[in-house]
Amino acid sequence: MEKKELRAQVRQKKSAYTPAQLVEISVSIIEKLKANSKFHAAHTICLYSSLPDEVDTHPLIEELKSQKRILLPSIEDGDIVLHEYTSSDDLAHGEYGIQESQGAIFTDYNQIDLVVVPGMAFDPQGNRLGRGKGYYDRFLCKTHAHKIGICFPFQYFDFIPHDEHDIRMDEVIH
Repeated sequence: MEKKELRAQVRQKKSAYTPAQLVEISVSIIEKLKANSKFHAAHTICLYSSLPDEVDTHPLIEELKSQKRILLPSIEDGDIVLHEYTSSDDLAHGEYGIQESQGAIFTDYNQIDLVVVPGMAFDPQGNRLGRGKGYYDRFLCKTHAHKIGICFPFQYFDFIPHDEHDIRMDEVIH
């Protein structure tokens, strides 16, 4: 299956759920993430501010803000720029309707312990299918942090198409 076809298939599967159902499904995925040893050990975590059709990270971000250094990506000039997150007052709607942090810019990628990555689809080999813009692939090649992809169970496939430039996850939680 081609990437474009797979994205369409995942969008169709997502549309079978209400936003409230996706939030409900997200709870067990976030609990698995929180139980992960790499997550526990991490001091500086790059999360993402979820869209309505992604695993809901908003409660997790709020829960962790006083326990760990939280970084949130924003899209600037076609690339991911990381910002420190301290409170919801930091948030503003970005280019794609994503709530992005307006906190201090963070550039010391060697300090990042863990990156939690969204995606359209993942497979057991850690391959990730994004939305097609390449933002995460360009960002992830700059850090040696442990990478955990998170997705709904219906976004986890036996195999997804991938290219040489696609960055693999170290783990996938679904």
